[in-house]
Amino acid sequence: MRKVTGTLVGLIALSASLAHGRVLENLEQLDYAKEPYDFVVVGGGIGGSTVASRLSENPRFNVLLIEAGPTNEGVIDIAVPAFFLNINSTYSWGHVTTPQIGLNNRSLPFNQARVLGGSSSHNGMLYTRGSSDDFDLWGKVSEDRSWSWKTLFPYFLRNEKLVPPPGGRNASGQYDPHFHAIQNAEQNKEIKFNLDVNSGKPSGLVWVQYTIGNGERCSAAVGVLGGKVKERPNLTILLNTQATRVLPSKESRKLDIRTVEIVSVSSGKKTTVTAKKELIVSAGAFGTPHLLLNSGIGDKKELEDVKVKSIHHLPDVGKGLSDHLAFQLSWSANDVVRPVDTVAAFEEWQTNRTGPLTETRAHQLMFARIAPDAPLFKEHRDPAAGPNSPHIEIVALSVGPRILVSIGLLTPKSRGIVKIASNNPLEKPLIDLGYLTHPFDLLAFKEGVRIAKRWYEGSAYEGYITGFLGPDLDTLSEREFDNALKAGAGTWEHPVGTASISPKGAKHGVLDPELKVKGVKGLRVVDASAIPYVPTAHTQAAVYVLAERASDLIKGSW
Repeated sequence: MRKVTGTLVGLIALSASLAHGRVLENLEQLDYAKEPYDFVVVGGGIGGSTVASRLSENPRFNVLLIEAGPTNEGVIDIAVPAFFLNINSTYSWGHVTTPQIGLNNRSLPFNQARVLGGSSSHNGMLYTRGSSDDFDLWGKVSEDRSWSWKTLFPYFLRNEKLVPPPGGRNASGQYDPHFHAIQNAEQNKEIKFNLDVNSGKPSGLVWVQYTIGNGERCSAAVGVLGGKVKERPNLTILLNTQATRVLPSKESRKLDIRTVEIVSVSSGKKTTVTAKKELIVSAGAFGTPHLLLNSGIGDKKELEDVKVKSIHHLPDVGKGLSDHLAFQLSWSANDVVRPVDTVAAFEEWQTNRTGPLTETRAHQLMFARIAPDAPLFKEHRDPAAGPNSPHIEIVALSVGPRILVSIGLLTPKSRGIVKIASNNPLEKPLIDLGYLTHPFDLLAFKEGVRIAKRWYEGSAYEGYITGFLGPDLDTLSEREFDNALKAGAGTWEHPVGTASISPKGAKHGVLDPELKVKGVKGLRVVDASAIPYVPTAHTQAAVYVLAERASDLIKGSW
């Protein structure tokens, strides 16, 4: 079980077992001829790890989980929460976006994980579910109300365990156990103190909850595949092996896809594996459309343009991409640099998993809604899923005599696309996030800056904050500020929506409400690509709960 921890609350898990009963380091170790699999899962991130773990709970199901990257185990920078920014490129796909028109044609590096556990093995570990409206929206989009906050809430509880932070620190008053402060929060009318960010109503000043356990990162590789899970005789985990295409059966009259072509990352050896029951793709918001498109599943004409034979015309594959863009402001402050003695802190962490390295530096977040009478809503419809959904997230860090504040837009209207550049399945996808291509987003960012300025100009900060360093939209010209934002904005790396759910029978979308690829037998998708709109949260919690319910849907079919 994955266990959730707030630095100030706790989400804790034991380290993964080192007894690798069924973990294969490369394709050469796989003896598929001797061992057919009921389910083959492509992608060892949150979605794939959760599904593989849940399906293999049934000893009658033989499950193969395929991960393109290496193991997470033994990697100090992954295990130590405070070292997450040090994780090297070995564990990343190394994606770079296409030039972003909305960002003055800048291309951005996009750090998607290539390691067991996926992004949960290298993200910032923040655990925020989002608003109840976000999940109710899934039901509206799919016209299936079994996707809703109410129906998914038990899956949140099944997936997590709330425990105290390392060192025995008292975290009472920093979370609400039913759903698993500072002076300015009382004085500021826009942002009130909120006891628990994960109640379904996240707006306000909140304490952070993290996926950290026993002082270590609690990734999907640790939380859902750790302990004795890897020792199950009916679960095989194949590492360092990339899926290149999914292939249709030649024996079925209907389009039946349960076979995946895979290649060894080290040797280039290639083979195919066929699932007796289902093939489940969990390659992520970039990897899943990349795999489908290379297989001939997508817009027929666009596939023909890159010389890929179309086997199933499904135009929305790769489309509808949305993500969280963020922009940084700064203030000067009366503070001094208090550097951590990293050597001593690491020794403490190694000794008993306590100390400053057991958490990251953000202890509180702010979520805010833009006022309903704001001028931008006279021009644009509010994109929020409902009244419980904030538009803006504010993350602040004290860095010596400065406060760095990141303003994230949670409800973008801009949309992007994932394409393939050629018929070579090993070539990286073309990723266009479409940042700031819708005029609402730029206006919403400006409202977020105004909210942050009002907060930090509050009386609680008198004598501490000494000045606003900008960029300041109240002193710069509109053009100057817009250029500063476009030059400085960056991604929070929360992509979703490239294989979205939609109503059964609808021509749009990629998946039906049971996450089956439309018009195809034997093939499902379980990852962030299925989520129709980016939630008002850091996306890992949403993917965990999607995968938990998907596991039950799959079990219910067999």
